[in-house]
Amino acid sequence: MRPILKKWLASLIVVSGLVGVASIAHSAEILRIGQSFMTNGLDPAKGSNGWALASHGVGENLYTVNQAGELVPELAQTAERIDDLNWKITLKKDRSFSDGTPVTAKAIASGFDNTFALNKAAHATGGLIKFETPDDLTLMVNTEKPVALIQALFAEWPLIVYKLNDKGEAVYTGPYAISAFKADTSLELIANPHFEGAEKRSPVHLQKFGDSQSLALAFESGELDLAFGLPSETLPRLKNNSDLVLKSFDVGYQYFAFLNTSRPALQDVQVRRAIDLALDRTQLIQSINAGNIATGAYAAYFPFAMKEPRVTDLAEAEKILDNAGWVKNASGIREKDGKPLSLLVATYSQRADFVTMIPVMKSALMAMGAQVETKIVENGNEYGAEGDFDVFLWAQHTAPTGDPAFFLNSMLRTGASLNFSRYASSAFDTIIDGFASETDMAKRVDIARLAQEKLFEDVPASFLVSPVWTVGLSKRLENYQPWGSDYHVLRADMGE
Repeated sequence: MRPILKKWLASLIVVSGLVGVASIAHSAEILRIGQSFMTNGLDPAKGSNGWALASHGVGENLYTVNQAGELVPELAQTAERIDDLNWKITLKKDRSFSDGTPVTAKAIASGFDNTFALNKAAHATGGLIKFETPDDLTLMVNTEKPVALIQALFAEWPLIVYKLNDKGEAVYTGPYAISAFKADTSLELIANPHFEGAEKRSPVHLQKFGDSQSLALAFESGELDLAFGLPSETLPRLKNNSDLVLKSFDVGYQYFAFLNTSRPALQDVQVRRAIDLALDRTQLIQSINAGNIATGAYAAYFPFAMKEPRVTDLAEAEKILDNAGWVKNASGIREKDGKPLSLLVATYSQRADFVTMIPVMKSALMAMGAQVETKIVENGNEYGAEGDFDVFLWAQHTAPTGDPAFFLNSMLRTGASLNFSRYASSAFDTIIDGFASETDMAKRVDIARLAQEKLFEDVPASFLVSPVWTVGLSKRLENYQPWGSDYHVLRADMGE
């Protein structure tokens, strides 16, 4: 018996009472999944847990994005606009939570009320949202701010659907239910018996790997059926193993750097422009052996993406700094008013590519005359919120709902909860205000492009790489198709 399987059987009962589901007999053995990320906890209203639990196949949204990138209903049936602030959403019939209770408007509203009370990211598009439930399948929605596409709002990652049981624990609707959870280590899943096709769905052991090399070694040794996010430097070796299947795919994520506009040196837009020009995107791509130069805030296949690759020009960066009064001293370090241009460049460990990219970024910034310190942290959200950095390398799916608005509202609007650059621009806010009322997609594209032009001018972020990721599969999962992100790693069709 494999060590992972033994561990799964030993831990199965740890939180079996949490989900209130009966065990289901399966002829197939456990699916073994390895990733560098896992939910930080089981509270769906905390941080990015809602996104992670949906990725793990535990939860669903009212709306979602399918494999083709199209916005489609999930638990909702239809959405009807009443006026600028009010909508009527009709739910699908005959859906159940994993404890067997029906999915009702009242249950959904109660979970959403909890999320809006505790998670500021949920407020990004519509502000504080209130709900009324005239019957079991009707959810009346009142937004604080006008929303042009309520479907896209309810596909946003904070708005996972759940209800709270008598113990205050969250119960979800996805194809899998949680049977055991060990923080920062593993998640054990069983088929939700109240989700269609449960009898075909094998139990899952999801293991978090602290580094990508360990993930690759576990996959290579046959311990995993799916390894999500293999490091590029291991691919030539893994391709030589005929028992392994590798699939690479373009993703909707972007690799970019927050430039902290509250730091003394970076309050000067000229310094931010110089940093943006100095970061060598070609070298960054070469370091991770995959990807394309970013054109802006969105992957190039989206209609609202910009068309031209972002430019690297070290000579122009140095010229900008010279003109801004940052001159090199005898040691080659730039100074202004007796203070060196000292930069703290940071990222978080969960993205293997970033650990590789950080030294390349350091080298590029040193070449323009900066004094550079680097740091790798465990919790990116907490570190970003604290703001103790100058440059913070970050990965984000910038159009998770198939629409450009959520990223700009949640991460770059003045005062937004995830605005780690501390960017504050009334002109930028006015541009993206247009998303609230504009329903014509062609005009939403125009708004997104105008917003990106403003970001290029003000440089609160440096857009670097549109990545390509690779998943590793055992022969058992050779028909598995990765979607354009890590939002749907575990799905109802696993193993089919």
